[in-house]
Parts: sequence; structure tokens; C-alpha cells
Amino acid sequence: MDDGWYRLAMTFTLIAGVWEGPIAIIFRVFTDKGPNVMVAANYLSAPWCYVIAVAAAVVAFAVIALLETRRKQVMSTVE
Repeated sequence: MDDGWYRLAMTFTLIAGVWEGPIAIIFRVFTDKGPNVMVAANYLSAPWCYVIAVAAAVVAFAVIALLETRRKQVMSTVE
């Protein structure tokens, strides 16, 4: 993969992580909307939905860090 593919993967991971993390919590706390596929953590009961939402955000940021490290390694071997 080249630089563009790593950046695209990081962008999609960031969007998914933010959407399933903080956005799911915002929908749960500040709106009356029920759970749907886009905010899957909200299907869980009250304490667990927050734990899963935070875990989803943490995993997403860990994947982004891994992708960035791998991208830097690949780019250093190309030059």
C-alpha cells in the first residue's frame, strides 16, 4: 500500500471511531432518538453503552496509531 491508502484507512477508522464513540454518547444523552445501526452501542443498557462507546473510540485511535506507524515505516523504505 502506498501513502494514500494508509491515509484513506485512517480517515475511515477515524470516522467510525468518532461516530461509534462520542457521537453515540451524544445521541444517548442529548436526544430522544432510539438506537439504530449507526449508533450500535446504544442498543445496550445504560452503563454498558458508555463503556462500549469509549472502547470503540479507544480501539479506533489505536488502529490509527498502528496505521500511522506502519505508513511511516513504508514511506521510509520507499525514499
